[in-house]
Amino acid sequence: MKQGSHQRLNIELPIGAALWLLVALVLAWCLVGLNLGVPFLKAIFAGKQVRLVQAHIDFLLMTALILGIYATRTPLHWTLRWSMVLGAFTNSSLFLLMAIFPVLDSPTAADNGLVALYKIYTLASVSMTSYGFAGAAITILWRIFQGAAMGPFAKE
Repeated sequence: MKQGSHQRLNIELPIGAALWLLVALVLAWCLVGLNLGVPFLKAIFAGKQVRLVQAHIDFLLMTALILGIYATRTPLHWTLRWSMVLGAFTNSSLFLLMAIFPVLDSPTAADNGLVALYKIYTLASVSMTSYGFAGAAITILWRIFQGAAMGPFAKE
């Protein structure tokens, strides 16, 4: 496979990573604003500030994971690529939602519609993210072992 075709094939990965990096930077500025006591940010992020920090770190972590997988130059099925990109957002947004809606962060949260929806969103997010990243890892390992089995004369 030509290098150019690989870059077009997995283009969702660097686009998603760039978007989530920008979100992480916005969240970093929100943290600065919260520490400076900006009133409208305190109104938006009514929950624990640590949840905003976790969202920031998770967006950075997902960005790094996506870029790392992209760097392997392994062609991936479109469902894996989209699951990684969308799952990276939904997984990181779980912390963000807790920072915005403190009721979601309570161990004794009333079972209302918002909490029920959050639980469904959490299960869908973790499932999608796991499918994408586990599938990519298995694909990468499969390709490595296929190449190793072909011996030193395998074409790159």
